[in-house]
Amino acid sequence: MTDNQLDDTTGAGVDTLADTVSETHDVLSRRLAEAESCRPTRERPRDRLRATDPFLASTSRHVQAACAVLGPAARRHLPDGRRRAHDLAQQSRRLEGALFQTKAKLYGSTFVVRRPWSSIWDEVTEEFDAWWRLEQGLVDDLAATTSTADRDAIAERLFHAEKHVPTRPHPYLPHQGVPGRVARGVALRVDRFWDTAEGRMVPEPVRPHRSREGRITQYLLADPHLDGPAVEE
Repeated sequence: MTDNQLDDTTGAGVDTLADTVSETHDVLSRRLAEAESCRPTRERPRDRLRATDPFLASTSRHVQAACAVLGPAARRHLPDGRRRAHDLAQQSRRLEGALFQTKAKLYGSTFVVRRPWSSIWDEVTEEFDAWWRLEQGLVDDLAATTSTADRDAIAERLFHAEKHVPTRPHPYLPHQGVPGRVARGVALRVDRFWDTAEGRMVPEPVRPHRSREGRITQYLLADPHLDGPAVEE
């Protein structure tokens, strides 16, 4: 029996999907905090743009990728998956709507010029937290109904999807099924054009990796850190 098989028999094997999504959430949360706390000065008037744009790009991309990958996985593996995928799509619209307001405020749109930044960030934080609860719930339930190999494959699809979805919020486009795939393809081409034209830097998504050993592996290596944080490769 292999070490991975030993880990799986104890229920303590590495969950690449859960690790990837959790690490992505940590990255996005950090970027949100940096963007919210940024205060431009007369000497550095573009600081808010530099702090906020990476959060907007990476969050928009992850939300779209999750709809493209986690939604279908939920429908395939969970008994109430159709409803869960619908809830995910609806919450993604709400979060993207908040991100759209942030982008409009960032670029000086007259529609939100009188809205204070504190109100913008309160809405973003509320919708971001609601999104995370749904995503984490899906990942937890998929862990109970799928194999390690299945979750590894879902994590890889999520990573590759993040590299081929729009980098800007599109709350009014379809998010599910064939219409969603078509809409994402069209929006991706438009976003890439503008990203290139504006010289916009879009951060790389979190790559799936086995960031921590299973408990059997830790025991065999005499390196117990059962409650410790994940260690990056």
